[in-house]
Amino acid sequence: MMRFIQIAIITAGLALGLGIAVADEPHVKPVTDYVLANVKPWLSDPLVVAAINKQNVEYAKLKNYDINKLDNGWIDRSDKKLIASKMNNELSAFLRKKKESANGVIFEIFVFDNKGLNVGQTDLTQDFNQGDEAKYWKTYQVGPDAIFVDKVEKDNGRNISQASLTIKDPATGKAIGAVTVGIDVDRLK
Repeated sequence: MMRFIQIAIITAGLALGLGIAVADEPHVKPVTDYVLANVKPWLSDPLVVAAINKQNVEYAKLKNYDINKLDNGWIDRSDKKLIASKMNNELSAFLRKKKESANGVIFEIFVFDNKGLNVGQTDLTQDFNQGDEAKYWKTYQVGPDAIFVDKVEKDNGRNISQASLTIKDPATGKAIGAVTVGIDVDRLK
């Protein structure tokens, strides 16, 4: 009976768009606790918000064709200008400082806009467009308080879980983008 009630509450929460991250894996709670305590506080930093808002305006009229073209140039590493603009901007420098201060717990950080396109990051991601992935659909598309903790996967010999959180504009309370933070789950113990 208790399991039925839990499922009903979770289903109702998801239907209402409350962005509840649910998984039976033991890493979910410590990863969630870590990002809520150590990542969420800086998501409202004016630098983060301004960078996302600027890109949302700049990319507002992009169509799927345009997004696919940018993504392909990123994936095959041929669009050097795009890659450099996202790796070497003020937001990326800010994110690298956050990663460095995490004492190895944070493996990577990348911020994306309302279309799921990278705004800034600590490390080169495989693709530019996150808009076709769960990290976008289970955060930005859910609402301003959503959090999604993915399964643990090996990456360069480390056990990494990606935690994604919606980023909202403090002035409006509306979702403007999201962040994905790769967490070394072994460092949380």
